[in-house]
Amino acid sequence: MDTAQTAAYLRRIGVERPAAPTTAALRELHLAHLRSVPFENLSLHQGEEVDLTEQDLFAKIVERGRGGFCYELNGLFAALLAALGFEVTLLQARVYGDSGRPGIPYDHLALRVRTEDGGDWLADIGFGTHSHLPLDLTERGEQKDPGGTFSIAEAPGGDLDVLKDGKPQYVIDQRPRALEDFTAGAWYHRTSPKSHFTRSLVCTLITGTGRVTLSGRKLTVTTGGEREVTELATDAEVLTAYETHFGISLEEVPQVAKPVRVGGR
Repeated sequence: MDTAQTAAYLRRIGVERPAAPTTAALRELHLAHLRSVPFENLSLHQGEEVDLTEQDLFAKIVERGRGGFCYELNGLFAALLAALGFEVTLLQARVYGDSGRPGIPYDHLALRVRTEDGGDWLADIGFGTHSHLPLDLTERGEQKDPGGTFSIAEAPGGDLDVLKDGKPQYVIDQRPRALEDFTAGAWYHRTSPKSHFTRSLVCTLITGTGRVTLSGRKLTVTTGGEREVTELATDAEVLTAYETHFGISLEEVPQVAKPVRVGGR
């Protein structure tokens, strides 16, 4: 990511270029990203490709003002952090399902970020409703966050479990990965009827007072713990909600697409 792209990305999230890759700078970038770039899966239902290259992700998230899911958001955020002097490692994780068991390998992309003042952090701006700030990867006690109470625990094989309010969220494999390693995981979540991403639409963003989420025609605005749910009656209302709350301009309302089935099954 060159200097001009870095500057454009920082404008996208409303942050000045930090003077140094410190823990305080990482916290500011992390929260600003969550408040500026939505977690959304609209591309999956609009027939758009999900290309895990820095060039394509920059064009989508920065130039087109869109959001994305974990591979896209954390993938490009890693490039920004590296351009700003942070030491960044891409990590693959498996998300815990309703069964209590982890999902497929490369189910999720998260980031280990090391700062010049000695911090070792889990940065994740691509997991929907998760921590607002980076989590300390060396801490094994509770970590209070505006998004909940988090903890990181040792798991078999040198892995790490990430928990929110006592419930396992995902298990991290600590070996370094490259962005292209996540291609199969992205393809699975874009095409499989077993993926929750293919079953529904979601677009969600942290706000200064809570969170706003649009799922299909249901708009949920959370303010200070209070939830207001509105069923949007018309296509015009849905399109206006995407533009007003997320800065996403669409020509037509996204509809849940039928997942691609391989071999006619």
